[in-house]
Amino acid sequence: MLIIRARRVFDGRDLTAKRAVVVSGGKIVDLLDDAPEHGDVRDLGDVTLLPGLVDTHVHLAFDASPDPVAGLDREGLYDRMRAHARRHLAAGVTTVRDLGDRGYLALRLAGEMTDGPEILSAGAPITSVKGHCWFLGGEAEGVEGVRAAVRERAEKGAHAIKMMITGGEMTPGTHSHLNQFSQAEIDAAADEARRHGLPIAGHAHGGPGIAAAVAAGFDSVEHVTFLTADGVAPDPEIMAAMAANGVAASLTVGLTPGVVPPPRIAALLPKLNEGLRRLRASGVTIVGGSDAGIGPPKPHGILTHGGEMLTTAGMTPVEILRALTSDAATLCRVGNRKGRIAPGFDADLLAVRGDPTTDHTALRETAAVFRNGSSL
Repeated sequence: MLIIRARRVFDGRDLTAKRAVVVSGGKIVDLLDDAPEHGDVRDLGDVTLLPGLVDTHVHLAFDASPDPVAGLDREGLYDRMRAHARRHLAAGVTTVRDLGDRGYLALRLAGEMTDGPEILSAGAPITSVKGHCWFLGGEAEGVEGVRAAVRERAEKGAHAIKMMITGGEMTPGTHSHLNQFSQAEIDAAADEARRHGLPIAGHAHGGPGIAAAVAAGFDSVEHVTFLTADGVAPDPEIMAAMAANGVAASLTVGLTPGVVPPPRIAALLPKLNEGLRRLRASGVTIVGGSDAGIGPPKPHGILTHGGEMLTTAGMTPVEILRALTSDAATLCRVGNRKGRIAPGFDADLLAVRGDPTTDHTALRETAAVFRNGSSL
């Protein structure tokens, strides 16, 4: 048995009075008031030990370059994806949910990689013909076409379903505020996902798209920006419906420090921030997904910088930690073994210098990372 000692232990919900975590066989078996004087004890000193972070939205196939789509066709994509996954782990992100790859490469990587984070893969996102991210190979049309797309992913062993309900900034010819599917198609995707016991995430920026996902019973909505054709229109009624129906908001968090947003986005920031505050005040469960890989401001492993946006939403440091650990794990349906420091859970752990329960920026001060009880 390995005993890991730290000055502070955050168990995924709160700071505890415990000071030592006992690990055996890749699992947490006990929490102690303090480490014994003898045995295999690793004393990490003045650090906070917390569950490894869970990033609910990454794209391992994208290389965070100015043109990540072009990178898909360069030789060595699978090896680059492996390297991207390692960067997440090095930052303390021990579980990633890949919500858009090509050719089920992330799913293959999930089964083969032994030196990276746990990978939960949705395969290529289901999108309309020439819709957002069509180049990943997930085009589907009509109720039966959408159902068949969900079944295919389930049969391949996907861990989740992703549907592009609205268009997106990355794909010319699509629009972030407009829906790409009918309500019947969106309902069919959610129903088929439930038939196969899979969570379903909906990419949606515009209010009508968010509302459609809520009406269909999606588990989460990604982005939740409430963009319109020329601005932002946060909708309290849609937010209330999200809260009432248990639909989580997977917010796009984490940016390279010093990044200046384009003028159009900069002009929208006051309204976007207002929407974040209203979302949190409405009682919606908020988790953090970095969207890592989509461009230079979003390198892999950037989740530890996600606290800035969540602070803007009015979340406390403890709420931010929950959003990046236990709440994120619950959304991804691995909350029975990830996102907590408790007996029976995977020994995926992050130690940081300082106290992130009072200052979220401490998440960037990595002291040690453990995956299944083994340190990097």
